[in-house]
Amino acid sequence: MKLGKHIFGVGAMTGISRVFGFVRDVLIARVLGAGRLSDVFFTAFRLPNLFRDLLGEGALSSIFIPMYADSKRDSKFAQNVFSWLMVILLGLTLLFEIFMPLVICILAPGFEAEAGKLALTVRIARIMFVYVIFVCLSAFLSAVLNAFSRFLLASFMPVLLNIMLICALLLAMVFGSDNVLYLMAGTVVASGILQMLILWGRIRHRHFGLRLIVPRWTPQIRDMFRRFGVSIVGSGFYQITMIIGTFVASFQSGAVSWLYYSDRIVQLPFAMIGLALGTVLMSSMSSAIADKNYRSVYIQQNSSMRRGLMLIFPCVAGLFVLSEPIIRYLFQYGAWTGTATTAVSYAIMIQVFALPAMLVSQIYSKTLYASQDVKTPVRTSMISLAVASVLYLTLFPFVGYLAIPIGVVASGYLKNYLLARACRRCGLSRIDSRTVRAIVAFGLLSAILGLVLTQVSITGIWTLMFAIAGYGIIYLPTAYLIDRKI
Repeated sequence: MKLGKHIFGVGAMTGISRVFGFVRDVLIARVLGAGRLSDVFFTAFRLPNLFRDLLGEGALSSIFIPMYADSKRDSKFAQNVFSWLMVILLGLTLLFEIFMPLVICILAPGFEAEAGKLALTVRIARIMFVYVIFVCLSAFLSAVLNAFSRFLLASFMPVLLNIMLICALLLAMVFGSDNVLYLMAGTVVASGILQMLILWGRIRHRHFGLRLIVPRWTPQIRDMFRRFGVSIVGSGFYQITMIIGTFVASFQSGAVSWLYYSDRIVQLPFAMIGLALGTVLMSSMSSAIADKNYRSVYIQQNSSMRRGLMLIFPCVAGLFVLSEPIIRYLFQYGAWTGTATTAVSYAIMIQVFALPAMLVSQIYSKTLYASQDVKTPVRTSMISLAVASVLYLTLFPFVGYLAIPIGVVASGYLKNYLLARACRRCGLSRIDSRTVRAIVAFGLLSAILGLVLTQVSITGIWTLMFAIAGYGIIYLPTAYLIDRKI
């Protein structure tokens, strides 16, 4: 498998999705404003997003792909999993459709104070929750395609949702609509149906042998759901930690928003590089470990670590140096103040140092998942997130909202250390001297060019763009030569 080619393709699709997501957010603000309608939409949309995170995407792929590879891509196993997933999703959707008023009362009890707001939220949430069925089934179909090293189409699916929502919002702007929330809710469901049909058509075209059957309870299914349950516990713990971070930050006026925007900026390079790398490694590592080809595992680890850090280090240096002008020229308009720009840039300057640890953790965690070890990554995440929560609470009285990015960085490196140690103990990791030399060289090159960047006068959006482009034009060819020659 050509790792670089696949990582670039998935990363490019992720970047495109983030760009369309930014356009979508701008249009939502334009059409819905920041009041009753936006409150209803974001609250209703939170539920399908939560279940997409818990039941679909990374969690499902991390459990299914290694077992699928170990079964030599047995079509009967895939059909059984697909059928069980359909039964569970239908049952879950039915329960939430019945108890949606209670769920919304728990999520947003304050909506009862405004006439009709709670009832409208319940109606929109009931429509949008149907999306859970299709997006989770799409996540499974994507996992099947990924197992056969077909990454590009699956990584395009989030782009499709954003494009369809943008079209719906533009229609509402041009023609006007008193029922814009119903239009958006219907669009979300339609995008899920379209995603599933496109992926299903691709799988049928490739003759991967997937169809619905009467689900059977087998030892493989029992084992898969046991592992899936452990993984969901880890995901739930992450959600709790995020709530704690928001709770702590809420005691400082504006801090929740400052941290939201800083996290959006820092997560962009990680999504394009780290998550793309993890998606591709999940398939290739699973196949190598299933074949007991540990030499291939070591080669993939070292190659992905060099290439990933070669791209992530300049992002660290660039965001550290340019955080203030980036925020100023992207967001400092209208009600956005200079104080907010400074606060967000400080948070970025700290949190950006978590990027290398986050990327390397992807490599180690995917290695463990590929070996069908689910408990170690989840246990490691729980320990590191618990440490992050303690740091939030301990440091907040001294440094305010900056306790959150400090906790993110510290817990990120702790998680990286624990995962690396677990891989070494299992004989699943062997970092060679070439990789170490390359990492040091990439770090030094990024730091030197970052110092040069501090001398550039940024006076507007165009000089900012030229500075970033110039940085990349100098860094990338030099780093590529280092990787080839070192």
